[in-house]
Amino acid sequence: MRERSKTTWMERVLPTLSVIGFLIVWQLFVDIRQIPTIYLPSPLAIAKSFVSMTEDGSIFFHLSVTVLRIFAGFLVAAFAGIVMGLLMGMSRLFERVADPWIAALYPLPKISLIPLLIIWLGTGESYKIVISAVTAFFPIAMSTFAGVRQVDPGLIKAARDLGANPAQVQLNVVLPASIPSIFSGLQLGMGVAIILVVAAEMIGSSGQGGMGFLLINAGQVMDTERVFASLIVLTLMGAFIIKGQQWLDHKLAPWASFR
Repeated sequence: MRERSKTTWMERVLPTLSVIGFLIVWQLFVDIRQIPTIYLPSPLAIAKSFVSMTEDGSIFFHLSVTVLRIFAGFLVAAFAGIVMGLLMGMSRLFERVADPWIAALYPLPKISLIPLLIIWLGTGESYKIVISAVTAFFPIAMSTFAGVRQVDPGLIKAARDLGANPAQVQLNVVLPASIPSIFSGLQLGMGVAIILVVAAEMIGSSGQGGMGFLLINAGQVMDTERVFASLIVLTLMGAFIIKGQQWLDHKLAPWASFR
Protein backbone atom coordinates (compact mmCIF):
# COMPACT_ATOMS: atom_id res chain seq x y z
CA MET A 1 0.00 0.00 0.00
CA ARG A 2 2.85 2.37 0.89
CA GLU A 3 4.58 1.50 -2.42
CA ARG A 4 1.40 2.34 -4.34
CA SER A 5 1.02 5.69 -2.54
CA LYS A 6 4.64 6.54 -3.31
CA THR A 7 4.12 5.72 -6.99
CA THR A 8 0.99 7.87 -7.14
CA TRP A 9 2.80 10.78 -5.46
CA MET A 10 5.69 10.51 -7.90
CA GLU A 11 3.34 10.38 -10.88
CA ARG A 12 1.72 13.62 -9.73
CA VAL A 13 4.93 15.49 -8.95
CA LEU A 14 7.18 14.43 -11.84
CA PRO A 15 5.26 16.23 -14.64
CA THR A 16 5.42 19.51 -12.72
CA LEU A 17 9.10 19.03 -11.87
CA SER A 18 9.91 18.26 -15.52
CA VAL A 19 8.29 21.53 -16.63
CA ILE A 20 10.07 23.55 -13.95
CA GLY A 21 13.39 21.88 -14.82
CA PHE A 22 12.90 22.62 -18.51
CA LEU A 23 12.19 26.31 -17.82
CA ILE A 24 15.27 26.60 -15.58
CA VAL A 25 17.50 25.03 -18.23
CA TRP A 26 15.97 27.28 -20.88
CA GLN A 27 16.59 30.41 -18.79
CA LEU A 28 20.19 29.43 -18.02
CA PHE A 29 20.89 28.52 -21.64
CA VAL A 30 19.68 31.92 -22.90
CA ASP A 31 21.54 33.84 -20.17
CA ILE A 32 24.84 31.96 -20.48
CA ARG A 33 24.91 31.98 -24.29
CA GLN A 34 23.55 35.56 -24.37
CA ILE A 35 21.16 34.71 -27.17
CA PRO A 36 19.43 37.79 -28.60
CA THR A 37 15.77 38.05 -27.62
CA ILE A 38 14.72 38.29 -31.26
CA TYR A 39 15.84 34.67 -31.77
CA LEU A 40 15.01 33.05 -28.45
CA PRO A 41 13.60 35.03 -25.53
CA SER A 42 13.99 33.71 -22.00
CA PRO A 43 11.02 32.40 -19.99
CA LEU A 44 11.18 35.53 -17.82
CA ALA A 45 10.98 37.79 -20.88
CA ILE A 46 8.04 35.80 -22.20
CA ALA A 47 6.33 36.03 -18.81
CA LYS A 48 6.78 39.83 -18.78
CA SER A 49 5.27 40.05 -22.26
CA PHE A 50 2.35 37.89 -21.17
CA VAL A 51 1.73 40.12 -18.13
CA SER A 52 1.79 43.19 -20.39
CA MET A 53 -0.72 41.60 -22.80
CA THR A 54 -2.91 40.62 -19.87
CA GLU A 55 -2.89 44.12 -18.39
CA ASP A 56 -3.88 45.79 -21.67
CA GLY A 57 -6.54 43.13 -22.28
CA SER A 58 -5.31 42.19 -25.74
CA ILE A 59 -4.73 38.51 -24.96
CA PHE A 60 -8.26 38.05 -23.58
CA PHE A 61 -9.84 39.82 -26.55
CA HIS A 62 -8.02 37.80 -29.20
CA LEU A 63 -8.48 34.53 -27.28
CA SER A 64 -12.23 35.04 -26.91
CA VAL A 65 -12.59 35.84 -30.62
CA THR A 66 -10.78 32.63 -31.60
CA VAL A 67 -12.72 30.46 -29.14
CA LEU A 68 -16.05 31.78 -30.41
CA ARG A 69 -15.06 31.02 -34.01
CA ILE A 70 -13.93 27.52 -33.10
CA PHE A 71 -17.11 26.61 -31.24
CA ALA A 72 -19.43 28.22 -33.80
CA GLY A 73 -18.05 26.03 -36.56
CA PHE A 74 -17.60 22.97 -34.34
CA LEU A 75 -21.22 22.91 -33.18
CA VAL A 76 -22.43 22.98 -36.79
CA ALA A 77 -19.98 20.20 -37.67
CA ALA A 78 -20.94 18.11 -34.64
CA PHE A 79 -24.63 18.16 -35.52
CA ALA A 80 -24.12 17.56 -39.26
CA GLY A 81 -21.37 14.98 -38.76
CA ILE A 82 -23.26 12.88 -36.22
CA VAL A 83 -26.43 12.91 -38.35
CA MET A 84 -24.46 11.98 -41.47
CA GLY A 85 -22.59 9.19 -39.69
CA LEU A 86 -25.77 7.73 -38.20
CA LEU A 87 -27.57 7.80 -41.54
CA MET A 88 -24.62 6.15 -43.29
CA GLY A 89 -24.39 3.48 -40.62
CA MET A 90 -28.11 2.72 -40.47
CA SER A 91 -28.96 2.91 -44.16
CA ARG A 92 -27.09 0.96 -46.84
CA LEU A 93 -28.66 3.09 -49.56
CA PHE A 94 -27.60 6.36 -47.92
CA GLU A 95 -24.08 4.96 -47.42
CA ARG A 96 -23.81 4.06 -51.13
CA VAL A 97 -24.85 7.61 -52.11
CA ALA A 98 -22.58 9.39 -49.61
CA ASP A 99 -19.53 7.13 -49.87
CA PRO A 100 -18.01 8.56 -53.11
CA TRP A 101 -18.37 12.13 -51.77
CA ILE A 102 -16.77 11.25 -48.44
CA ALA A 103 -14.00 9.27 -50.15
CA ALA A 104 -13.21 12.22 -52.43
CA LEU A 105 -13.42 15.06 -49.90
CA TYR A 106 -12.15 13.47 -46.67
CA PRO A 107 -8.48 13.17 -47.76
CA LEU A 108 -8.47 16.68 -49.25
CA PRO A 109 -6.25 19.00 -47.13
CA LYS A 110 -8.82 21.42 -45.78
CA ILE A 111 -6.30 24.26 -45.63
CA SER A 112 -6.30 24.18 -49.45
CA LEU A 113 -9.91 25.40 -49.33
CA ILE A 114 -8.95 28.70 -47.70
CA PRO A 115 -8.23 30.61 -50.98
CA LEU A 116 -11.55 29.45 -52.43
CA LEU A 117 -13.48 30.37 -49.29
CA ILE A 118 -11.87 33.81 -49.26
CA ILE A 119 -13.02 34.33 -52.87
CA TRP A 120 -16.56 33.17 -52.05
CA LEU A 121 -17.03 34.59 -48.54
CA GLY A 122 -14.37 37.24 -48.11
CA THR A 123 -12.22 37.41 -44.97
CA GLY A 124 -15.05 38.02 -42.49
CA GLU A 125 -16.47 35.79 -39.79
CA SER A 126 -18.35 33.45 -42.12
CA TYR A 127 -15.11 32.36 -43.78
CA LYS A 128 -13.52 31.29 -40.49
CA ILE A 129 -16.64 29.57 -39.19
CA VAL A 130 -17.10 27.64 -42.44
CA ILE A 131 -13.49 26.40 -42.45
CA SER A 132 -13.93 25.31 -38.83
CA ALA A 133 -17.15 23.44 -39.65
CA VAL A 134 -15.85 21.79 -42.82
CA THR A 135 -12.65 20.67 -41.10
CA ALA A 136 -14.39 19.14 -38.06
CA PHE A 137 -17.24 17.54 -40.03
CA PHE A 138 -15.33 14.67 -41.65
CA PRO A 139 -13.67 13.05 -38.60
CA ILE A 140 -16.95 13.31 -36.70
CA ALA A 141 -18.97 11.74 -39.52
CA MET A 142 -16.46 8.95 -40.14
CA SER A 143 -16.07 8.09 -36.44
CA THR A 144 -19.85 8.01 -35.99
CA PHE A 145 -20.23 5.76 -39.04
CA ALA A 146 -17.51 3.42 -37.75
CA GLY A 147 -19.13 3.31 -34.32
CA VAL A 148 -22.51 2.32 -35.75
CA ARG A 149 -21.00 -0.37 -37.95
CA GLN A 150 -18.97 -1.85 -35.07
CA VAL A 151 -21.97 -2.44 -32.81
CA ASP A 152 -22.11 -6.07 -31.68
CA PRO A 153 -24.68 -7.87 -33.89
CA GLY A 154 -25.55 -10.03 -30.89
CA LEU A 155 -26.89 -6.99 -29.05
CA ILE A 156 -29.10 -6.08 -32.00
CA LYS A 157 -30.37 -9.64 -32.34
CA ALA A 158 -31.12 -9.85 -28.61
CA ALA A 159 -33.11 -6.60 -28.74
CA ARG A 160 -35.12 -7.87 -31.72
CA ASP A 161 -35.78 -11.17 -29.98
CA LEU A 162 -37.15 -9.23 -27.03
CA GLY A 163 -39.65 -7.48 -29.31
CA ALA A 164 -37.91 -4.16 -30.04
CA ASN A 165 -38.94 -2.50 -33.30
CA PRO A 166 -36.30 -1.05 -35.69
CA ALA A 167 -36.57 2.47 -34.21
CA GLN A 168 -36.14 1.15 -30.67
CA VAL A 169 -33.14 -0.94 -31.73
CA GLN A 170 -31.44 2.10 -33.26
CA LEU A 171 -32.26 4.41 -30.35
CA ASN A 172 -31.71 2.09 -27.40
CA VAL A 173 -28.98 -0.25 -28.70
CA VAL A 174 -27.07 1.15 -31.67
CA LEU A 175 -26.80 4.77 -30.54
CA PRO A 176 -25.58 4.08 -26.94
CA ALA A 177 -23.10 1.48 -28.22
CA SER A 178 -21.75 4.04 -30.73
CA ILE A 179 -21.21 6.78 -28.14
CA PRO A 180 -17.46 6.07 -27.51
CA SER A 181 -16.69 6.32 -31.24
CA ILE A 182 -18.84 9.45 -31.59
CA PHE A 183 -17.03 11.15 -28.72
CA SER A 184 -13.65 10.15 -30.17
CA GLY A 185 -14.70 11.76 -33.43
CA LEU A 186 -15.77 14.91 -31.60
CA GLN A 187 -12.34 15.15 -29.97
CA LEU A 188 -10.61 14.70 -33.32
CA GLY A 189 -12.93 17.25 -34.90
CA MET A 190 -12.24 19.79 -32.18
CA GLY A 191 -8.48 19.34 -32.55
CA VAL A 192 -8.44 19.99 -36.28
CA ALA A 193 -10.96 22.85 -35.94
CA ILE A 194 -8.58 24.65 -33.57
CA ILE A 195 -5.70 24.24 -36.04
CA LEU A 196 -7.63 25.46 -39.07
CA VAL A 197 -9.28 28.43 -37.36
CA VAL A 198 -5.89 29.75 -36.21
CA ALA A 199 -4.46 29.16 -39.69
CA ALA A 200 -7.43 30.97 -41.26
CA GLU A 201 -6.90 33.92 -38.90
CA MET A 202 -3.24 34.09 -39.88
CA ILE A 203 -4.02 34.05 -43.60
CA GLY A 204 -7.07 36.30 -43.80
CA SER A 205 -7.91 38.15 -40.62
CA SER A 206 -6.39 41.57 -41.04
CA GLY A 207 -7.65 43.82 -38.25
CA GLN A 208 -10.37 41.38 -37.17
CA GLY A 209 -8.65 39.88 -34.14
CA GLY A 210 -8.01 36.32 -33.08
CA MET A 211 -4.96 34.42 -31.87
CA GLY A 212 -3.81 33.78 -35.44
CA PHE A 213 -3.92 37.52 -36.17
CA LEU A 214 -2.04 38.21 -32.92
CA LEU A 215 0.66 35.69 -33.86
CA ILE A 216 1.19 36.94 -37.40
CA ASN A 217 1.11 40.58 -36.27
CA ALA A 218 3.76 39.95 -33.59
CA GLY A 219 5.89 38.01 -36.08
CA GLN A 220 5.79 40.81 -38.64
CA VAL A 221 7.32 43.29 -36.15
CA MET A 222 9.72 40.61 -34.83
CA ASP A 223 8.25 40.74 -31.32
CA THR A 224 9.38 37.23 -30.41
CA GLU A 225 8.27 37.51 -26.78
CA ARG A 226 4.68 38.08 -27.89
CA VAL A 227 4.92 35.25 -30.38
CA PHE A 228 6.01 32.82 -27.65
CA ALA A 229 3.42 34.16 -25.20
CA SER A 230 0.68 33.71 -27.82
CA LEU A 231 1.85 30.18 -28.60
CA ILE A 232 1.76 29.26 -24.91
CA VAL A 233 -1.76 30.67 -24.57
CA LEU A 234 -2.85 28.66 -27.63
CA THR A 235 -1.34 25.51 -26.13
CA LEU A 236 -3.15 26.04 -22.83
CA MET A 237 -6.40 26.85 -24.65
CA GLY A 238 -6.21 23.62 -26.66
CA ALA A 239 -5.39 21.53 -23.59
CA PHE A 240 -8.24 23.10 -21.61
CA ILE A 241 -10.78 22.51 -24.39
CA ILE A 242 -9.74 18.89 -24.98
CA LYS A 243 -9.62 18.04 -21.26
CA GLY A 244 -12.97 19.75 -20.75
CA GLN A 245 -14.37 17.71 -23.63
CA GLN A 246 -13.08 14.48 -22.06
CA TRP A 247 -14.64 15.43 -18.71
CA LEU A 248 -17.97 16.19 -20.38
CA ASP A 249 -17.84 12.92 -22.32
CA HIS A 250 -17.39 11.00 -19.07
CA LYS A 251 -20.29 12.82 -17.43
CA LEU A 252 -22.63 12.28 -20.37
CA ALA A 253 -21.67 8.64 -20.96
CA PRO A 254 -20.23 7.15 -17.75
CA TRP A 255 -20.79 3.62 -19.11
CA ALA A 256 -18.19 4.20 -21.84
CA SER A 257 -14.55 3.59 -20.97
CA PHE A 258 -12.69 6.86 -21.55
CA ARG A 259 -9.11 7.45 -20.50
